[in-house]
Amino acid sequence: MNEPRDPNAVRFDPVAVRDHVESYFLKANDPAGDRALWIKATIFASAREPGRALAEGWAIAFDRRGGQSKHVAVKHVLPYADAIFGKEGLDVAWSLPAPGGASEERMRIRPGETHGRIARREHSIRWDLRFEGEASPFVPFPHASMYRGKFPRSKTLTPYPDLVFSGEVEVDGERWDLSNWRGMQGHNWGRGHADLYAWCHVNTWESEADLVVEALSGRVRVGPVLTPLVTLVCARFRGVTYTWNAPLEIARAHGDVGLRRYSFSAEGRAARIEGSFEADTDDMVGLYYPNPDGPMTYCLNTKLSRAHVRFEASGRPPVVVKSRAAALEIGTRDADHGVRMHV
Repeated sequence: MNEPRDPNAVRFDPVAVRDHVESYFLKANDPAGDRALWIKATIFASAREPGRALAEGWAIAFDRRGGQSKHVAVKHVLPYADAIFGKEGLDVAWSLPAPGGASEERMRIRPGETHGRIARREHSIRWDLRFEGEASPFVPFPHASMYRGKFPRSKTLTPYPDLVFSGEVEVDGERWDLSNWRGMQGHNWGRGHADLYAWCHVNTWESEADLVVEALSGRVRVGPVLTPLVTLVCARFRGVTYTWNAPLEIARAHGDVGLRRYSFSAEGRAARIEGSFEADTDDMVGLYYPNPDGPMTYCLNTKLSRAHVRFEASGRPPVVVKSRAAALEIGTRDADHGVRMHV
């Protein structure tokens, strides 16, 4: 990316009075495909309310064991001034009051480990996890200026596209022991959420495959104009990274976004790829993503979608793989999306 900052360095400037949203998130998938964990720490700041920036902790435990959806989603909010977001790299932390007048660390994300607890009403998710993987980011935007400037409105990259998690999670009192759960860590920021977007990631397959795939498509507003859908794809196959983001590759790439599905294709001289992701309504969790300038984005989130991917590197036979443990997020302004809103 030709930029001196670490991919996980915080981009929010609390002195500047401007709209800003920023997220650090982790996801881990059960190899069996029936459970997943998603953890996110966010910054929310609105120019309408300068000096009132917020930090937010989110967690979702996806669970469809026994053919029943038993997902648990929780969130808490605190002043940004009470949280730590590292300027040099991955370092997120805050504490909240505990019984007896003490304080309890409720969010910690740093290289190789994360722990915390988020409770809301009758639900609670606690985690204590270690993770390992190569710090070799996926950088979908083709120019460093796109990460520094005003366009596009939303920036995204994936500092750790392929991680292995171990440790324990407690979901409403039930303990989950994690061993060799595959996942990733992402970072995104900007002035708000795209009007329409889809994002997917998968590195847990039904068969053996040394393949990691991530794709995103989005429409953003430039003044009064809404851009066409732009699609960017990254993959890593047998240690080699492929990024379809050259001008001609972006022009040829295709994305199709629905409220329960997402498909894409991209091709270049080195490789071509196509994928389709689809989720049942019961496997999706609705999240409210307010924008600093007012409109609401509805995030339809699952880490248990079905995926079918065909990848073909130049001069090699195609690799065709399937998964039932893929991440899929659809962002929409359509309130009539039919997914239950949790937090």
